[in-house]
Amino acid sequence: MITLYGIPNCDTVRKARKWLEAEGIDYQFHDFKKQGITEEALRDWIAQAGLDTVLNRCGTTWRKLPEADRENLDEEKAIALLLEHNSMIKRPVLQEAKGSVHIGFKPEMYSDLFAS
Repeated sequence: MITLYGIPNCDTVRKARKWLEAEGIDYQFHDFKKQGITEEALRDWIAQAGLDTVLNRCGTTWRKLPEADRENLDEEKAIALLLEHNSMIKRPVLQEAKGSVHIGFKPEMYSDLFAS
């Protein structure tokens, strides 16, 4: 089963959900604002995609963090921040049944992923 992680009111997440539904692709939606996210999942995503891909440094949550939290950011500190402020996770995060992770949404990227 494919899992799409995100926040329902995020425009990019909405676009991804609409695309998956239009293509008839079954997926499970995981609202990480309501359902949370595990440290294990974050570590897996970072291992696969890299911290710079997983961490959204462009959002308001990141910009509102105290400078001390943003300085000297290593993986451990980033994971702690992402667990506390999961809206800093770039979205959507699509996890395939086999475990592969894809972050962000572009129709052409999803088309390539689901081409059979």
